[in-house]
Amino acid sequence: MPTLRIIETIKEIPAPQWDALAGSNPFLSHAFLSALQESGCATPETGWSAQFLTLWQADVLVGAMPLYLKSHSWGEFVFDWAWAEAYQRAGLEYYPKLLCAVPFTPVTGLRLLAPTPELRAALVNAALRLAQEMGVSSLHCLFPPETEAQEMQQQGMMLRRGVQFHWRNPGYADFDAYLASMSHDKRKRIKQERRKVKEAGITFERLSGASITAAHWEFFNRCFVNTHLQYNSPQALNLDFFRRIGASMADNILLVIAVRDGHPIASALNFYNQEALFGRSWGALEYHPGLHFEACYYQAIEFCIERGIPLFEGGAQGEHKLSRGFLPETTWSAHWLAHPRFAQAVDDFLKREMRGMRFYMDELNERSPFKQGVEK
Repeated sequence: MPTLRIIETIKEIPAPQWDALAGSNPFLSHAFLSALQESGCATPETGWSAQFLTLWQADVLVGAMPLYLKSHSWGEFVFDWAWAEAYQRAGLEYYPKLLCAVPFTPVTGLRLLAPTPELRAALVNAALRLAQEMGVSSLHCLFPPETEAQEMQQQGMMLRRGVQFHWRNPGYADFDAYLASMSHDKRKRIKQERRKVKEAGITFERLSGASITAAHWEFFNRCFVNTHLQYNSPQALNLDFFRRIGASMADNILLVIAVRDGHPIASALNFYNQEALFGRSWGALEYHPGLHFEACYYQAIEFCIERGIPLFEGGAQGEHKLSRGFLPETTWSAHWLAHPRFAQAVDDFLKREMRGMRFYMDELNERSPFKQGVEK
């Protein structure tokens, strides 16, 4: 049997061994998770205490699970605030809880990093035992693939269904070919948005790899901070984090810079591999109609078409993405609650929510922005 170890600092795990299990998803990479810890973004001080579950055969890593002890629910994108409030009204403590996820990243990807069903089952069992031994209220796993979610359900965890909006590239020759697949009113709207940005004198640079400099990261951070201040939202990431991923993951990064009158005014951060591009963060120093959609969506779509990337995940939520060619996709999460009565109540809620989500997905698909008969 493999040996279980709980590791609090990912740098203690050999990067090649972790990455061999994690695959090509950039957010599961040793470099990304390490940058979150070393920059102070995902640490006990910010409510993210790493409890990485690892399985070893001698000195060889054969299984892993990115697990955190959480003192809040920020940065998760699968919302359980109502559950926490119900616990509080009952005089119970909801926090701390255990969370298997990539901090601040609502992207589906492996959560049970192991090659066999037996090892994946061992990871889930270890996480459930740890939750019971620590006396926490609950264990949650966010954005696993459906196959992993079903494996967790088989071991007693409850499933929750969510929705995101993804753009797919069947092999468009160019952006005009993509527009030609859309209904007249949606095509007209996108053209109008792009024209407004162009008439404002705004141009764009798409940077990746060694072309992204320290000055670019400093500018992106300025935009990122400014936009979070405008919306009075917590700023999860910092300049040190951006510098670290710029040094270790540049070939997985697309940085879009908007320029007006020779000066940069906005920027959008994306990650990518051969299978997908992931929109993550953006910020602006000036407001212009259509700038957000151009910087965050249309520039990224053009990049996917040029590189032959088949999928663009635009991030969490956002029905406004539907009219711009992003279709609904199901996401999953798995949950276990220690308190029997609350577990039953949540299970009843999730069953009702699941039925509602099916109707919601049907409604969204009926509002497809593409011409009838065009397959996406």
